[in-house]
Amino acid sequence: RSSSPQGECSRKCYDIFVLETVCVAWFSFEFLLRSIQAENKCAFLKTPLNIIDILAILPFYISLIVDVVSTKNSSKPGGGAGNKYLERVGLVLRFLRALRILYVMRLARHSLGLQTLGLTVRRCTREFGLLLLFLCVAMALFSPLVYLAESELGAKQEFTSVPTSYWWAVISMTTVGYGDMVPRSIPGQVVALSSILSGILLMAFPVTSIFHTFSRSYSELKEQQQRVASRQVRQRQENIELPGGDGTRGLGATFPPSAGEQEGLPLVDQ
Repeated sequence: RSSSPQGECSRKCYDIFVLETVCVAWFSFEFLLRSIQAENKCAFLKTPLNIIDILAILPFYISLIVDVVSTKNSSKPGGGAGNKYLERVGLVLRFLRALRILYVMRLARHSLGLQTLGLTVRRCTREFGLLLLFLCVAMALFSPLVYLAESELGAKQEFTSVPTSYWWAVISMTTVGYGDMVPRSIPGQVVALSSILSGILLMAFPVTSIFHTFSRSYSELKEQQQRVASRQVRQRQENIELPGGDGTRGLGATFPPSAGEQEGLPLVDQ
């Protein structure tokens, strides 16, 4: 952690570290409670959301351990070899720290949209494979063509080889168009127009099926959420009515479920 002469950056890093420590401690405590409550520990650990939780929590502890070990080695007189080894481990450590972004995926427990997205990706693996296949075939077709057109008739040599033309084919077919490689000749522009049109058409075929799967998955998850909410409302009403007999049954009728309970509660993570 770098620091300025006034210590402003070090103070800021310290505050961020404290905030991250509190959040990771809360996430770890919550994950530990859910793991203790789970009946089948193996099935619990194999759940995709729980795997994401593990990948998001572990980098913090690994980084903390490595920092402590590096501090101890640097304080020792003969700790030069250990420091060199820790410097090599630093690349892996930076990658693990980048996994903190997986904290965002925890929102999938409470977001119907993210749950629908994950279910759609799991159900549309074949469609995504077709999309990748179409893209690769078109890339293999248009990359040599644009390289040939530009190398023979181009006014500017931007397409130096066929492998570099693959990058141009990807950004052209996906209609991104960074503009770092642009065909200058008329034949090259004709090839570019053909690749753009074919990219739009080829990507539209699987996307239609993916959209229908997304819509169907959203409807299924929404109905499941409503069933869980109605089941929870009935259980609450039964818990109110059973212990006290007729009097409590009348009391339960006097206080109906709230509007939020009638509309549906979010899915409870099992």
